[in-house]
Amino acid sequence: MSGPNTDYDPVEVAAVSPAEVEAARDAALAAIAAATDLERLKVVRSEHTGDRSPLALANREIGALPPQARKEAGQRIGQARGAVNQAFGARQAELEVEHEARILVEEAVDVTLPTDRDPVGSRHPLTTGAELIADIFVAMGWEVAEGPVIEAEWLNFDALNLGPDHPARTMQDTFWTDPGEDHLVLRTHTSPVQARTMLSRGVTDDAPIYVVCPGRVFRTDEYDATHSPMFHQVEGLAIDKDISMAHLKGTLDHFASQMFGEGITTRFRPSYFPFTEPSAEVDLVCFVCRGVNPEACRTCRGEGWIEWGGCGIVNPRVLQACGIDSSRYSGFAFGMGIDRTLMFRHGLEDLRTLFEGDVRFTTAFGSEL
Repeated sequence: MSGPNTDYDPVEVAAVSPAEVEAARDAALAAIAAATDLERLKVVRSEHTGDRSPLALANREIGALPPQARKEAGQRIGQARGAVNQAFGARQAELEVEHEARILVEEAVDVTLPTDRDPVGSRHPLTTGAELIADIFVAMGWEVAEGPVIEAEWLNFDALNLGPDHPARTMQDTFWTDPGEDHLVLRTHTSPVQARTMLSRGVTDDAPIYVVCPGRVFRTDEYDATHSPMFHQVEGLAIDKDISMAHLKGTLDHFASQMFGEGITTRFRPSYFPFTEPSAEVDLVCFVCRGVNPEACRTCRGEGWIEWGGCGIVNPRVLQACGIDSSRYSGFAFGMGIDRTLMFRHGLEDLRTLFEGDVRFTTAFGSEL
């Protein structure tokens, strides 16, 4: 059996020729030196040291050489690949140092600047709304009066001409406290503040009563888009000589224009409330269509007017119960929901947004209305 033909010398594979290996090495070294950042260097590495790079393909062709030529070709290609890898490592180290130095400059933080990590809070629109209403009446010379939310039954009902058999005293409308013999309720309106004011101050010719009473009230209502068991009211009371419905109308017209813009007026519709006589429902002229072409208005739904609250001349029985001479003095009272007023003012459709504590809602109002 004959041995291998060691004299067989085929044409040398072109990819592993000294000239081709040297050219591939020089091209890789030039590309590495020209890389200006780490991202570009990553592309160069893929092109010149990856599986499809010229030197990697040349290394695969070594097997096509005769045995006596493989050692020399392997050494030549290995030295070239080693030089490329060494140059890549050195260039990568240089670019990493440059990158870190640039980051220190470009992303420097001035630790002496005031921090804004804690977001600035905002006051709740119900708070600022009640203050705005109070400011409107203070500017007219009125006073702001307050009272407790847990109120005596007599002040919440009897003093206001709501007799023992009145439907509002039942559990359907009122939260009663335990024990029942204490006769205490969560106030169903802010009218007890008016009674407290009349009882504590009295009225003289030189000291009439003009007070506005904003505050929380409670009724056993369902919690939905337009009702809540806890809501906010503002009531006004004026006791003086010769008070008439004309004074009431002028006061509410001014209040409406301050809340909803110039030209917004009110109208009265006959109604009934135990603590006023005569009594009226208060409507606002629609602040969107202003009564012009109401058929196309989604806010007033074709009416041209929007229900706002109730009002009337204080019933003489209420004055007498609070120690005021009804033959000498008269007065007017009104009341409307602060929540409902804010819904009108800001176009809110769901009452619950005022009570659910979502900071994304309150932040939109900032610190003032």
